Amino acid sequence: MKWLSKLFRSGPGRGNAAGSNHHPQLIGDESMIWRAPPGSLDDRSRAQKEKEELDHAIGLSLAEDLKRRSGYRWQAERDEELARSLQDSSNPALYPPYAPAPAPYYSYGQTQRICGGCKHDIRFGNYLGCMGTYFHPQCFCCHSCGRPIVENEFSLSGRDPYHKSCFKELAHPKCEVCHQFIPTNRAGLIEYRCHPFWSQKYCPSHEHDNTARCCSCERLESWDARYVSLGDGRSLCFECMESAIMDTGDCQPLYHAIRDYYEGMNMRLDQQIPMLLVERQALNEAIVGEKSGLHHMPETRGLCLSEEQTVTSILKRPKFGRHQLVGIKTQPQKLTRKCEVTAILVLYGLPRLLTGAILAHELMHGWLRLKGYRTLNPEVEEGICQVLSYMWLESEVMPGFRNMPSSSTSTSAASSSSSSSSSKKGGKSKVEHKLGEFFMHQIANDSSPAYGGGFRSANAAVNKYGLRCTLDHIRLTGNFPL
Repeated sequence: MKWLSKLFRSGPGRGNAAGSNHHPQLIGDESMIWRAPPGSLDDRSRAQKEKEELDHAIGLSLAEDLKRRSGYRWQAERDEELARSLQDSSNPALYPPYAPAPAPYYSYGQTQRICGGCKHDIRFGNYLGCMGTYFHPQCFCCHSCGRPIVENEFSLSGRDPYHKSCFKELAHPKCEVCHQFIPTNRAGLIEYRCHPFWSQKYCPSHEHDNTARCCSCERLESWDARYVSLGDGRSLCFECMESAIMDTGDCQPLYHAIRDYYEGMNMRLDQQIPMLLVERQALNEAIVGEKSGLHHMPETRGLCLSEEQTVTSILKRPKFGRHQLVGIKTQPQKLTRKCEVTAILVLYGLPRLLTGAILAHELMHGWLRLKGYRTLNPEVEEGICQVLSYMWLESEVMPGFRNMPSSSTSTSAASSSSSSSSSKKGGKSKVEHKLGEFFMHQIANDSSPAYGGGFRSANAAVNKYGLRCTLDHIRLTGNFPL
């Protein structure tokens, strides 16, 4: 695509009649000056001279009018006839009658022109030439809006012309946050940010102007759609809000469904591990209270506790009011250690599928400790936990997709258990299904060494040897099988 200058030309003029040497003459390309034939002033009356000067002024006026039509060089045939008519009527004795050229005018050496728009002949009147062809002015139209292009410049995409404004609307990217055209940078280039999954385009400035970002799907808040504030520095978009789990009671059915999923994978958890939904501050305090070394993402959303602590959990679901949650009720709960795992904590206010993925991850930490696996390096432990999280999401988003070599029967049982819990709520919507794909994308493309690199190594081993053989190899060697 490129910007071109629009070139307008006048139409073919009529030739002079043979032997008529006293008609008005066209001088130059864009200005017309009408000249009267020479004669004797002594033979004219003062009135006749004044008429000649009047005729001369009319000719100049017509020429100036044509010059004001920018971009076009208009054909002067009709104006010539008008001027001749005026002069002939005012000086019948001095000027011979004008002999019109015979039709058609192509007989005077002019080539035939076909309009590139209507495909009809361009005979009399104005026309313009561009893109190697000719057009009636009303036929040279914008490919977008369909209206004639009359400006001196237009945009061209392939062989299709556009108004500059129409082409900008089509091709120039708009920010999906402020809905304005994305500005150019200092080098004159259009620079913008684009989310790798959602393809949300936005101005780079919105990364630093306190524009809210959804804590679940990572999309920025649009200026025409306010997000919900969770009160702890996090915001949630309305799509994620549709399936958000807000208190511990709401989360219990999902927790039991994921335990059933583990049992279907022949990974039964014999101990009853408490599960609590907590606020951000309570989760951060619990992390500080853990004595063992922990491996966490920059934004921790779940925790498998090993120490005795008192944790404040969400007791009652908050209400929604004026773009924020109000009336949240919490309750402190003392957690005693009855086994290697004290409790599982999950951040409240996240969509069902993300909450389930966090639970599946933290339950795998609990399973490894309860089964006596020795202390593993971060890449191995977080990697295999991420695989279980990914597998559970896969069973929700694409049931039956993964066929485990060593436990195909148990996998289908786990999938049916998970699917049945989803069907109780009427099944997943397209929005929730898309969110599930995004959470899988997050796990698969994580750039951190422990969570991202560990997952890719663990997933490759599980795909090659199966989950059970991979776990047995980790127990014996502390590493993934090659």
